[in-house]
Amino acid sequence: MKLYAIIISIILILTSITVKAQNYELGKVTVAELEETVHPKDSSAPAAILFKKAKTFFIYDIKNGFTANHVYEFKIKIYKKEGLSWANQKVKYYVGYENMNKDYLEFSNAFTYNIENKNIIKTKLDGQGVFKTNVNKYWNEKTITFPNVKVGSILEFKYILKSENIVNFPDFQCQYDVPVNYFQYKTEIPEFYIYKPLLIGYQNIASESKMVGGHQNFTNEYNQSRSFNYRQIDAVYSCKDIPALIEELYVDNLENYRISIRHELERVRLPEQPVKDYAQTWEGVATTIFKNENFGKQLNEKMFLTEDLNRILIDINSPEERLNVIFKFVQNKMNWDEKNDYYTDKGVKEAYKNQTGNVAEINFILINMLQFAGIKANPVLVSTIENGTPVYPTRTGFNYVIAAAEIDGKQILLDASHKFTSPDILPLNVLNWKGRLIKSDGSSEEINLVPATQSKENVMMIAKINNSGVLQGKIRNHKLDYDAYRFRIANANKSTGNYLEKLEEQLENAKISNYAVENIKTNVEKPVIEAFDFISENQCEIIGDKMFISPMLFFTTTKNYFNQEKRQMPVYFGYPSQEKLNINLEIPEGYSIEALPKPIQIVAENNGILYRFNINNEGNKIQIVCSTEINSSIFAADQYDGLKEIFQKIITSQGEKIILKKI
Repeated sequence: MKLYAIIISIILILTSITVKAQNYELGKVTVAELEETVHPKDSSAPAAILFKKAKTFFIYDIKNGFTANHVYEFKIKIYKKEGLSWANQKVKYYVGYENMNKDYLEFSNAFTYNIENKNIIKTKLDGQGVFKTNVNKYWNEKTITFPNVKVGSILEFKYILKSENIVNFPDFQCQYDVPVNYFQYKTEIPEFYIYKPLLIGYQNIASESKMVGGHQNFTNEYNQSRSFNYRQIDAVYSCKDIPALIEELYVDNLENYRISIRHELERVRLPEQPVKDYAQTWEGVATTIFKNENFGKQLNEKMFLTEDLNRILIDINSPEERLNVIFKFVQNKMNWDEKNDYYTDKGVKEAYKNQTGNVAEINFILINMLQFAGIKANPVLVSTIENGTPVYPTRTGFNYVIAAAEIDGKQILLDASHKFTSPDILPLNVLNWKGRLIKSDGSSEEINLVPATQSKENVMMIAKINNSGVLQGKIRNHKLDYDAYRFRIANANKSTGNYLEKLEEQLENAKISNYAVENIKTNVEKPVIEAFDFISENQCEIIGDKMFISPMLFFTTTKNYFNQEKRQMPVYFGYPSQEKLNINLEIPEGYSIEALPKPIQIVAENNGILYRFNINNEGNKIQIVCSTEINSSIFAADQYDGLKEIFQKIITSQGEKIILKKI
């Protein structure tokens, strides 16, 4: 199943299910709660949120109109020493508005509860436990540190966030790294504002909503008290027993699956004012972004590039060669300042002069050069993996931009901001489902960022075993495309000595000599090629007159990483891949082959995974060919059991032995 389809399937309009309200109030701490030593449903939990409650409501004043107020209440239990970190609570609030007052955040009702001789001891947070810091020009952060916290303590606190920003509510997070016994989120939204509630995650959230009367008192410009009535929608969202969100292997971004409730503003219909729609189309998003002077204007700055372009393109006529020359030139000349954005900061001229820029500046320079050289090129908006995935039209969902060039109807994706990328090889965190190609006329189209072709790793081994069971031979390893890129990122800046130490460990303490590697820092469009000799003394087990050898030697898969009973999240491999091993093994003189493992082929549904193992012999030579193809970058959680079974079969197959018998 495609990842985009998976996200769509987990973003659901909340269903109307009536749930009986329960009494969860601050200050109602009991002896039984304080004496509880383990969480009743998760004994491994270091802490738990006994309840989280929140309420969003609106207040009106004559100067600012309606503002949003978000009130949160928490009750937290500490079970283990590892849970003491919950004594520090941090909340960010936005201060970077251009046309609105900064958000306001205030903590209150913060207490630590302990039990001593069956008596409940209540300690209040004082002013020394509250800290305010400036994160950057857009965000401030407040921190509270609870006093007298120990294993067994219960913490309670409340805070209010006031904001003039009614377009974007803070996400209501329902799931944490510890269990949540109960949460409840109430909203009271005037009829003038139409929001679409969205659920992220896999838990069923109960909801109930109704239309009721609303009322506001305010002071007019003459300092007179006034009021007005209106209709409003009151909604309640709740759930019990939310399990801790556990880090799982092969996950793109954990935050994509954390249970939360979002509110997207679709329409404003204030009295005696025209209706304003906020639900955007992709074309609307593209047009808005292109109109910004830090985007569209920067894609029309080309004349300053003329001299360098004329110099590097002398006698180069084919579009493919021009693209490659321009890409390498920009990649080598420009240095990324480690800032992700789809808007320029200094502008392309200044960045080019300083040879340093953010992602937008570097890739806009690339696009301008390609266009000036007669190659069709456009920007592609991207949300990196750590930024999440925009599944509805939004400007704020993107944080990155790459280039798309088109030659003879074929689209080539490019990112010159990183040193080891090449045409159609992007940074790994950019392989995040879909991007949005936008053009100057405001049109746009969806671009698949996940590569359609396999990245490959081909290992060739020629080896022989002596009568003592020592294995000696040569290995040549070709890594292509994303496998090569991943290798470069991991190892290009390591010393050879450090790398070989880890490689010998991976090869079960084999001794490596005559190591050589090609194309690790240069010629990055070519495969990385490793070659070395090796000696291993622990690949054969000799019992009596027989030798027992694992056919895959130190490449044997012995651990199934898919070992959970239940999987919450999709399995993410990043990109399609193929690993192929070709082993030519010479057996020692005086031995014959008594038994060989059986060939096997395993095919997953829709050919998502294909595993082949073949083995045959001729004389004293054994040839083994084994390949594993992962043809999809992602598998849905409901395919997890199938994946687990496949990899267990692979382990079982590779566990069979070659048996040699002394003649």
